[in-house]
Amino acid sequence: MTAQTRPSAAIRPLRAATAALITTGLLLTGMGAVAPAGAAETPSTLVKSVRNVTHPGAAAAEHGDTLDWTLGYRNATSGTTPAPAAITDQLAGAGNAQTYVPGSLRVPPGWNASWSTDGSTFTGTDPGTAAKAVRAENPLALAGGTSLATLALGPVKPTPQPTGGDGFTPVLHRTPSGEIESWNIYHHAATNAPQVVCLNLTLGQPCTGGPWPRPLNTAPGPLGSGATGNIGSPLTPQYVLDPQHPDQLLYPAVTTSAVGVGCVDMAARANCGFVPLATMGGSPSSANNLAGLVQVGDNVYGVANTGQVLCLALATRTPCAGQPYAPIVAANHDLPGNPGALYLGGTATVGGKVFASSSPQGGGSTVPGPPALGCFDTATATTCAGWTTPHNAGPNSGYYTYGAYASYDTTGHADGVCTSTSGGPNVLTTCYGLDGSAHAAPATLSSLAGGTLTFSPETVTTPAGTRSYFPAWGGSLAGGTICHDWTTAAPCAGFPLPATHPGVNGGATRDYGYTYDATSRCLIGLGDAGYLFSLDPATGASPCVHSGASVTLKPADFYCDGGSGNVQGYTRARLTGLDLTHVDFAASRAMVTGPDGTAIATPGLAPDGTVDLTGIDPAAHPSITVTAQLVLTTAGDFGGDNHPALVVEYRGDPPQICFRTTVTADCATTSISNTATGADPTGAFTSNTVTTTVAPGAACQPDITVNKEICGSLNPHDCAPGGPGPWAKTSPVGLLGLLGTAHWRITVTNAGPVDAASATVNDATTPSCRQAAGTFTLAAGSSRQIYCNSFLLALPLKNTASASFVAANSPPGTPPTTSERSAAVACSLLCLLAVPDPV
Repeated sequence: MTAQTRPSAAIRPLRAATAALITTGLLLTGMGAVAPAGAAETPSTLVKSVRNVTHPGAAAAEHGDTLDWTLGYRNATSGTTPAPAAITDQLAGAGNAQTYVPGSLRVPPGWNASWSTDGSTFTGTDPGTAAKAVRAENPLALAGGTSLATLALGPVKPTPQPTGGDGFTPVLHRTPSGEIESWNIYHHAATNAPQVVCLNLTLGQPCTGGPWPRPLNTAPGPLGSGATGNIGSPLTPQYVLDPQHPDQLLYPAVTTSAVGVGCVDMAARANCGFVPLATMGGSPSSANNLAGLVQVGDNVYGVANTGQVLCLALATRTPCAGQPYAPIVAANHDLPGNPGALYLGGTATVGGKVFASSSPQGGGSTVPGPPALGCFDTATATTCAGWTTPHNAGPNSGYYTYGAYASYDTTGHADGVCTSTSGGPNVLTTCYGLDGSAHAAPATLSSLAGGTLTFSPETVTTPAGTRSYFPAWGGSLAGGTICHDWTTAAPCAGFPLPATHPGVNGGATRDYGYTYDATSRCLIGLGDAGYLFSLDPATGASPCVHSGASVTLKPADFYCDGGSGNVQGYTRARLTGLDLTHVDFAASRAMVTGPDGTAIATPGLAPDGTVDLTGIDPAAHPSITVTAQLVLTTAGDFGGDNHPALVVEYRGDPPQICFRTTVTADCATTSISNTATGADPTGAFTSNTVTTTVAPGAACQPDITVNKEICGSLNPHDCAPGGPGPWAKTSPVGLLGLLGTAHWRITVTNAGPVDAASATVNDATTPSCRQAAGTFTLAAGSSRQIYCNSFLLALPLKNTASASFVAANSPPGTPPTTSERSAAVACSLLCLLAVPDPV
């Protein structure tokens, strides 16, 4: 084995999971009495309502309005055994009478949303306006519904990873359901090799989205399969979780043309891009690869083989201005023409500065020399004060290192940087202060033989102090953990030196890295042997017989109707699925914090496994996080189909499911009705039917005009219905003498777009015209003529008419609309003096 490479151990195939398949939804549970599931005397209920978003409070919707539909579901099951519940809403007239609003479906925490474009086949992808039905499902629902829970992480047993390589450090990812996944990326993997693996630690089985491992690619999109990747990985990768996108893991990445930062979205099981930060190659020093990533402020930093500092701006996912920056450390394995040559060293961040270790060995480096440490000041984008030149970390090029890490004083304050090297008779640790001055090195690792490889530690700070856990293997050590207590400046009390893991692959773990889970208070480890395992940070025992769960409950998230008063108060948290005689209550505890970690209360964990939350005001604390940290006496409660959980409960109205639709612009739609259905252990049930009438809006009103005219002929036949007239706005002067009979024609025209119903003519001067018209319907695009006569006792006379109507399909009781008025004038000899305006 060389410092750069070593043969990968064969990895045993993953045995078939024995745990029952549990969906990745949160447990939506309630406070029902202890009784067998399905023992409810009455069925569950589903209450449906609708709100008009466009015209709040309107008695009827208009075409084009947006409607907000709400379903309130009360689970009437009894007992504490979870059981499936499903609610489906077929969108009546979908695509015709109404259209689903994309992205509008909201389900309570713990429920899974799905959509259908044919009304029967449902998927978890929102199809947008093509949706014809929506569904909410919770395979683990309990009575009431006003609570939330997560499955507890049980003792993690040794688990061989899927064959294909070995990961370096596990990355823990908590899903929205509270389950914990372990992700890892095989180190020094070829660009095309499948290399990312996910294991659901909570369920003890591979994550959904397999089969694993899967390749990594520069193009965003779902993870591929087989040897189809185009991103490789470095020797000692370190990772950054984007704080603004906690599901996204940023990792050091190598392609055939560049080194930079790759991104994998753990929630979506997808690639989320690659940002090149340095072009592959160069002369005389070549950027063949890179060390791991660290975050300082809003930037992510790495170091290339050339010793140059690489930088990515998190907010924009673009290279920082001016990067790559000047080298801060000796180049290693940087000979041109050797693309992919591994960077031998690591990175660390202390006090806003980036430190890098480097091992410029002979045979691969442009300038061979001893291992070294360098420092980059992120505030000035230059080398740190006191670090103008790299500082040696070993006597010659025969020494090499895999990492860099912070040192701490006895109060837990980071005060320097260290690296531990192999190559001499014993492991050699060298430290410097932040100012570059020599710094005392911890002696804990010095007992290890020089052939032992050590890697960057996982450092954990608890009320008891600050400890660093170093992975180690090599020589006669098949795998082990070395614990250094910075608080006592000595090896950790009660922790073997080293702590081996005989129960994991016979002790052949070849440890690479650990990650601390603060909820269960266990270390999760991974090594060259490809085994994932847990470790008790107090004793070094494996597995770590602890458990824990953390639930963040925001009761307002269970409601989507825009109302108030849904939440009345917090009640309690409780453990389920555990034999409480297996819990060491003296060593276990519960905490209540705000989502930001601010302490709210430290209630006791009662012997019955409950935590009293009634003293917490939901108005002052609308969201709380309840964490249970458990020390167990046995792992027997976990496995098979038994999955212990932590449930947090509140008093409130039934949880709600909401979605929106838009009323069609088709004027023929006069109402929309919706009915939802559901099923749970109480049986099938149906909601009330909600019907909203649709009143024609502005775009669905008839365009009615009226034209009133008078006949200008002395021949009565010309003035009869259909007669040629002439018809005019004013009769000829003297036609009627001083007195006479006037013949009127009223033309009512509907230019559309819809029919006019209940139409009448208004004519106060000539009632016979109103009577002749009667009540009629006028189709869109048509006209109707009304003929009527009046005997005039006084001339001249201005006669005015209008029409009143309602749009066809208007709801009963809709008030009529009146058109603009139209007038005609009957003249006498007096019109010679003045003719009234007929308008």
